[in-house]
Amino acid sequence: MKKAFLLLLCGALVFSACDKNNPNGGAKESDLTGETVDLSAFGYTGPRKIFILNEGQKGANNASLDVIRFSDRQYLSGVFKKVNPKAGGLGDVGNDLIVIGDEVWIAVNNSGIVEVISAEDEKEIAAIKLPTPRRFAYDDDYVYVTSWAGAFVDGSYDESFNFVITGSANPKGQVYRIDRKTKKVMGSVEVGYQPEGIGLLEGKLYVANSGGISFQIAPDYAYDHTISVIDAASFTVSETIDVVDVEGGSRRVVNLKDVYADPFNKKIYFTALGDYGDNHSGLYYIQNDGNIYLASHYVSVSARYGNEIYCIGTEQEFDWNATSKEWSVWSWSGNHKVTYFNSFLKDMAVPYGLCLYNDRILFVSDAGDYFNPGTVTMIADGGKVWTVTAGVCPGHFAIW
Repeated sequence: MKKAFLLLLCGALVFSACDKNNPNGGAKESDLTGETVDLSAFGYTGPRKIFILNEGQKGANNASLDVIRFSDRQYLSGVFKKVNPKAGGLGDVGNDLIVIGDEVWIAVNNSGIVEVISAEDEKEIAAIKLPTPRRFAYDDDYVYVTSWAGAFVDGSYDESFNFVITGSANPKGQVYRIDRKTKKVMGSVEVGYQPEGIGLLEGKLYVANSGGISFQIAPDYAYDHTISVIDAASFTVSETIDVVDVEGGSRRVVNLKDVYADPFNKKIYFTALGDYGDNHSGLYYIQNDGNIYLASHYVSVSARYGNEIYCIGTEQEFDWNATSKEWSVWSWSGNHKVTYFNSFLKDMAVPYGLCLYNDRILFVSDAGDYFNPGTVTMIADGGKVWTVTAGVCPGHFAIW
């Protein structure tokens, strides 16, 4: 009787949640409209979509997904929630997204979820439970996900503005692998503390360990400064590279973040954020001879285009009293440094995310005050084309 009643109800309310073409009961993405944007710089060869992941504010459960749809030049806001209302929103703190074929994979850190959606219409394909997922890499068979493995620190500021810890956990991080077809977790391997970026080169996974929780916890109060190397075939750690001292020990490299594999030059690039004090950020690379070299000082945000790594940074990154900062943009191809796109940075406070379509078109996000909606700006041929309002903390891009 219950089954018969549900079928009858579905027939009577076919226009609502029982639409078999959209089992999540939400809007069809093709019917959504947003802000019309100028995409003429792409000519006739542009992508189908660009996805923007808005991280949201920790604890607010307000991560969201925006889409630039090239078919009708629409910037669409909050698409995941509109298409998949039964999912209850994207979750708490979006941390990374990547396009794999016709799927979009999204790491939602505090919610402990890896969302997989269709790139065609943003419908949910799978929601994979995983503790504190951070960043992605993939090969033909698996998607690899770095995880803080439940590491956290809670607390509050006292009357003297000192941070007082009330609870914490600091296990070593993990890298999980997920079968691309079945969406099942197929094991994990332990790496360093609070791993972030991950890159795949010649059958090895390179994992940047940050220690983003460790530096707050006694007795060491220290960031991580290692790269864990995983043999992808056996899924075991084959090597741990300590990168703490570069240039003869004159530069300390801590708090690692992004990893980029350069198969052409057989190099691994990685960024380090530093300790927000004496040790500044930078871009580094591991040469095929095993040695580590500094590519460039001061890297606040970076992105890859082909075999080039584009970076935005400033020498004043730790000058908290500076009312305006002189930002610069550069790209690295091998060891060759070329400046680009400097003019638009004059009006920008703190670039938060960066996406390159080619060497003349890029997108930059600004998180603003990190509590209210930020912005996404399109740059073409060195000049600003448009700026739109995004979600809270727009920080990650993926092109389909």
